[in-house]
Amino acid sequence: MAEVIDSSSSDALYATAGALRFSTEDIDFPVNDTISSYEVKKGDTLATVAKLFNVSKNTIIWANDLKSQTISPGDVLTILPMTGIKHTVRDGDTIKSIARKYKADVNDIAKFNGLSTDSDLAEGDIVLVPEGELSVTTTVKTKSGRLVTTERLLDTYTYETPSGFLVRPLIGGRKTQGLHGHNGIDFGATPGTPVLASASGRVIVAKMGGYNGGYGNMVVINHDGGIQTVYAHLRTINVVSGQTVSQGQIIGQVGNTGYSTGPHLHFEVRGAKNPF
Repeated sequence: MAEVIDSSSSDALYATAGALRFSTEDIDFPVNDTISSYEVKKGDTLATVAKLFNVSKNTIIWANDLKSQTISPGDVLTILPMTGIKHTVRDGDTIKSIARKYKADVNDIAKFNGLSTDSDLAEGDIVLVPEGELSVTTTVKTKSGRLVTTERLLDTYTYETPSGFLVRPLIGGRKTQGLHGHNGIDFGATPGTPVLASASGRVIVAKMGGYNGGYGNMVVINHDGGIQTVYAHLRTINVVSGQTVSQGQIIGQVGNTGYSTGPHLHFEVRGAKNPF
């Protein structure tokens, strides 16, 4: 599914100058972070689709809220290249404590691993935490000799888009959460606030209904340079898959769908830094 980086050795810890937040877990990074929409064809199975996109079957089941492993021709699947953390269960761990540790969702972890939220875990079990947040801590000694520790979200994006390439995806509202999850930020706004295309491009996902890996009603747009923008938790969607949109065009409205604790727009930039 993805390259696994072993962060359990002392060498790995020292190399990050303060380490990743954990010591015995592995990190899963997707081979690429492109979101795709796939229409099931005759003869397809969940296993063959998963192999086609180099993801696990659970990734597809979780993202599309499938009730079984049966798929039928004409079904449209959203393929999220899930980033997660492989957590090795320790004595006393629970689904809830693991969720707190990685700032993840209890129900997401349970669903992805085929567990209930109150399942008993055995020491040594492996639990995959979908979209668990990773951070790096750095300790610096000041001139006075005081040690100052800072923590930042692990960010693998280095490409900065040209000035003006991406515009703010809504008018009004306020940023309620900085960089988190998959290079995303949150804008709190009144339900029904228009959501704008951050750049010109082609809509590849315009999905109403379903959990969609917590994104709820969502739109994904492909832009030049291999960049994608993601607009999640929408109330309504004004575009369809395959449609070409212009920068600033209204593509939907702020809502509270999927895994959302209040009306807001979750906005991601994949393939480049999030400038907001």
